[in-house]
Parts: sequence; C-alpha cells; structure tokens
Amino acid sequence: MTQHEQLIDEQGQPLLGRFDSPVSDINFQDYDLHTAMGRPVPKKKRDQHFNQFQFVSIAAEPLFIGLAIVRLRFASHAFLYLYDHAADMWKEYRFTRPFRRGLHFGQQPNQDIVSFVKGRNRLTIKASQRPGVRQIKVSMADGTCIRATIDESTHYLPMSVCTRTGFHGWTYTQKSNARVCQGEVQWQGRQYDLESLRALAGVDWTGGYMRHETSWNWASISGRLHDQRKIGLNLSAGVNETGFSENTLWIDGVPTVMPAVHFQFDRTKQQSGWSVTSHDNRVRLHFDPVVNYHDHTNAIIAASNFRQHLGRFNGEIDLPHETIHIEDIWGLAEDHYARW
Repeated sequence: MTQHEQLIDEQGQPLLGRFDSPVSDINFQDYDLHTAMGRPVPKKKRDQHFNQFQFVSIAAEPLFIGLAIVRLRFASHAFLYLYDHAADMWKEYRFTRPFRRGLHFGQQPNQDIVSFVKGRNRLTIKASQRPGVRQIKVSMADGTCIRATIDESTHYLPMSVCTRTGFHGWTYTQKSNARVCQGEVQWQGRQYDLESLRALAGVDWTGGYMRHETSWNWASISGRLHDQRKIGLNLSAGVNETGFSENTLWIDGVPTVMPAVHFQFDRTKQQSGWSVTSHDNRVRLHFDPVVNYHDHTNAIIAASNFRQHLGRFNGEIDLPHETIHIEDIWGLAEDHYARW
C-alpha cells in the first residue's frame, strides 16, 4: 500500500484520487489557495475558509445512534440523536456556538481528538492508530451517556478520496462502515450493552475548501446479511464525483468500488420511499424512512436545509461473482443543502 503522509504536496497542491490507505495529515493550510478571481489567500486566513465534520453512526438492534461534530467558518455545531425502534423512543440534541467556541478539531483523521463542549454537554471522538481504535465519549446534561470503542485495527480498509470541488477547492473524505463496536449506552433509564447487541459503526471524516453553496444526497448502511457477513455501504451524489467516486461496498471489511448512483425521492413527502440506483443497474435499492433528524437554518452568513432519515433498506447489489440481497437492514439516507 502507498501511505501518503500529507495531502498537500510541496507545490501547495492536493493529491487527488482514491487512495488505498488513509492520508495521515490533511495539511490544508499548506494549500496554495486563491480566490475565484485569482488573488492569493494569505496562509493565516486559509483556516477561515476550511470546513470539517466528523459523523459517527452506531447500529445496535434495536438502538441506532447518530453523532456529528462540525467546524464551520463562523460557528461550531454538534448534534446527537438516539432511536430505539422496539420501544419507539426518539431523542435528539443540537448545539451551535459562534466562532468555533467549545470546539477542538485537528487535521489527522486517524490520530486526533475531535470534541465539542457546551455547558454540561460534552461530545468527544478520539482516534488512535495504535492500537487502531476510535473512542466515543458522550455526556449530556440530562444524564444520557455513551462510551463506545470502534475497532479500526482488524481488516481496516476505509474509503479515502480527494476530489476537486468548485472552481478552486477540494474535498477529502474518509469513510468506513460496518466496524465492530463495543461499549455501553445509558439513556432514558435504560442501559444498552453494545457488544451483546452486536453493534456496528460507521465513521465519516470530511474536510475541504467546499463550494460556497452546495447540496448532496447520501446513503449509508452498517449491518449484517442473512448469512451473518457484515455489510457496509456508502453511496453519495453531489460532492465527490469530479473524476472519482466515493461509492463503496464492504463485505466483511473487504471494499469494492461501486458505480455512480441516482437518488430519486419526493422532497415534499418526507415519508415516501426513495430509490437508489446505478446507471448500469448493478445497484437497485429501495429505502423506507421511519424517523429523521432535521435542521433548518436560514441566516445571513449561512443556511442549511438538512434532513437525515433513518429507515430500512431493501434491494440487490450485483457483484462479479454474486448478488448481495439486502433485506430490511437499517441505515441512513440524507438530503442536504448548505450555504456556508
């Protein structure tokens, strides 16, 4: 494998393409950033234009957790939701602080601490290459507590890609799905043991000089097939398709590049089903939303119309030697517009 230590080379340009191993250091401040009209941006100001987020999902029947920490130009943001579909319990939290207060976010996806604090609410994602784990620690003011460890040592082959974005930008994304997850969750007077619930996790680390106005759709699965093989799936449209695609299927940790896909759904009918299909018909999926996390912000300096649906996937994916049958596997489908 080729191990890239830094994303930006000595000429101030990003390495582009899909990588067979994660990039160690997203040294974005070394990028030779210019405005759209060709003016160089001073190095001390390059930090202001860089956006980052890390999202973690945990699927542990019947519990599902989504957690995000976001670094924007004028604000820091975090959200958390928990859903127990057997008990039909849903809880969501969202926090925003101006000028990145309460936020720590570095530039090493596999060797860093990402954290957000507001009052007695604290969310932390700590990654370590040795021994290859990602630790989740969440403490909410109302007593909700998450302590989880995601295995990133055994057959760890994440999708890593960097593509051009807009006229002068780029976006680096590193994602992995269906990773074994252990730990405990305390919520609503209940305690969940993630190991006994056979929890699987997905991790998304994304950063870049993104388009000022952008939108995308995304689908993500971390689950098990009927034969108990672990299946991870990452499909997207709208961000990383400039010559390369981030679309990936993992079966027991082994990745396969997937073709470009089309998301079809009715945005005005939030409970209607989605179809996710590829141009060559190798991917044929149907998604039925159950609940969703929604953020609607329309401010002078930024705007977001973000809806992340949690629901069930069904369908087939054709591989060279077999067809993967997906039957009632919980996952995510996202519809996102942003101006930042």
